[in-house]
Amino acid sequence: MSAKRTERLLSLVMLLLSTQRGYSKEELFHEIELYGGAPTPAAREKLFDRDKAMLREQGIPVQSFSDDPAFDHDNSIRRYRIDAAEYRLPAVTFTAEESVALTLAAGMWDVATLDSAAARALRKLQDRGAAREDAAAMLVEPRIRTNEPHWDEVWRATTSRRPISFGYRAASTGREEQRQLQPWGMGSRYGHWYVVGRDLDRGEERYFRLSRITTAPVLLDGSFDVPEDFTMLASLASLDRAHEPFEAVVAVRPDTCHLLRTRRGAQSDGASDGWDLLRFPYGDTGETAADIAAFGPRARAIAPPELVALTGEQLTQAAATQNGPFPDLEFTKAARRPARPKTSADAHLRRLLDLVPYLLDHPGADMDETAAHFGVTRTHLAADLELLFVSGPRYYPDGLIEVSLDEDRIFLSNADNLAEPLRLNLDEACTLIVGLDTLRRLPGLDPGSAAATAHAKLTQAAGDAGRAGSAIAATLTEEAVGSTLETVQEALRSQVRLELTYLVPTRDEVTQRTVEPIRAFSRHDSWYLEAWCTSARSVRNFRLDRMQAVRLTTDPVDAGRQPEVDGDDGVLFRPTPGDELVTLLLHPPARWVAEHYAAERTQELADGRLAAEIRVATTGWIPGLISRLGGAAAVAGPESLRRECSVWLAAALANRP
Repeated sequence: MSAKRTERLLSLVMLLLSTQRGYSKEELFHEIELYGGAPTPAAREKLFDRDKAMLREQGIPVQSFSDDPAFDHDNSIRRYRIDAAEYRLPAVTFTAEESVALTLAAGMWDVATLDSAAARALRKLQDRGAAREDAAAMLVEPRIRTNEPHWDEVWRATTSRRPISFGYRAASTGREEQRQLQPWGMGSRYGHWYVVGRDLDRGEERYFRLSRITTAPVLLDGSFDVPEDFTMLASLASLDRAHEPFEAVVAVRPDTCHLLRTRRGAQSDGASDGWDLLRFPYGDTGETAADIAAFGPRARAIAPPELVALTGEQLTQAAATQNGPFPDLEFTKAARRPARPKTSADAHLRRLLDLVPYLLDHPGADMDETAAHFGVTRTHLAADLELLFVSGPRYYPDGLIEVSLDEDRIFLSNADNLAEPLRLNLDEACTLIVGLDTLRRLPGLDPGSAAATAHAKLTQAAGDAGRAGSAIAATLTEEAVGSTLETVQEALRSQVRLELTYLVPTRDEVTQRTVEPIRAFSRHDSWYLEAWCTSARSVRNFRLDRMQAVRLTTDPVDAGRQPEVDGDDGVLFRPTPGDELVTLLLHPPARWVAEHYAAERTQELADGRLAAEIRVATTGWIPGLISRLGGAAAVAGPESLRRECSVWLAAALANRP
């Protein structure tokens, strides 16, 4: 059914591009045989309306007009066409440095649909003349994390300008309410995604954090206009953490809990009975309670009462889950990787509309090389060529595309109407424009950098779709990390060693390191430096927000050393022969742990939990992870670690005031 719809859509595009006069519906139904499969005239009309809507959603400018202005609202005499000038992707040239920035921007997204949209956009620009450059030439490798709950639904509503309704748990009260919103924009800051717009219940602009949305957003009827002066980047800037509304008082054991001691705004408030007292501002009670609970018996919340109660609840739930019972586990296969989604009719159509100009520009293109270029198998490419061969109007002179193969060489003709690449659609334009905008605002980059100039060129070339980029923004660094990232980039440019004062959370201690930088990258909302550690004599990843001090040296890195890097960009955890195997039971809110720590094997359980085996260099940090997750995870093995976690949690509960 999908192939038939793709064939019908492709034929419709070919016809509408072939004329300035346009076609009436009756003429289109006559020329495109597949419309004849509709059971009734009314069903055929609905089928055509859905096809028009889908083409417009993909950025294909289907125009509707009347020959007689006096009957402009009479749908029975309307004609349809596609404006070829609006259809085509304008010619735009990029320098080698700008092409590197485009490649990096395309690889920043971690949602499958957006990742593929960015890849399509990059391929179109490369086919249009942008150089195929290696993103490794950049000193930094940022990544935009988009795995917040309901991210995709909010994205669709924001980009299509549709109001939504959803359940929401307020941070200040903890109460859940139903909210209605016109989503003007989405943005990421402080490691969280926000949607901002007009709250229809309160009649004013409001922010909502996606992680606090409790029910799937539902699209409401109607549409809306975004204020002309709105930009998501300016809205993100107004989220100032200096106005965090609460102050925590926490008791910590001496020379421990360094992550709490180094929180923004943390101050010592003396000592009492073997405890150091800390005060620091915070905004989210749940997250702060988890941060405190992660230190188990080494920390306890003193005030305010809401934080004390929630920290105790966090530990109580963690202990209840950790104390069992546990199911019998039989791992039978390696951890499952996300399945490749099936190609929808609209995605298939986009690929075909990209494939035709590519083949016309590369007569005699090799089958295998073409399949690799479009990220499909040889079998899929063969099916695409067959579909191109049969698509087109049945009665229009020379209407069908001609495809021939000569010893794996592809030749295509009679497709002049589709010879120009299709203009970027909304998803394609947004992914690259937002990626470039995020890249150009990273600390340490010149405002006139290649990312900035590529951003300006692409925004102009994308037309209306490019303007939607102002509705999406991501801030990947905050003030506390920005200066460190600049220093790291300078070390990478100069190829010199760095001296670090580094906090090791797994051991809850501060260490001194000398490292030789390899690259900087972001994963899971944190920035890392991959470097050769001279004391460990191996490659390590160091989180920038855990660097208490960073100093450039004049000592050059060892150019002759070839670090043993496995080539997987941004790998956070690399197994070693001495690693220990830990089995975790993960409830749905904690399933991310399996992916984050590269689980070797997983098993789906009947109650919705996921059993995962991970390898770790040391297990000392595992009890803290279990405490932080507050009942969403437990250690099932080995038995010694299982008991250790139970003892840890019991001691933490005994500390409660």
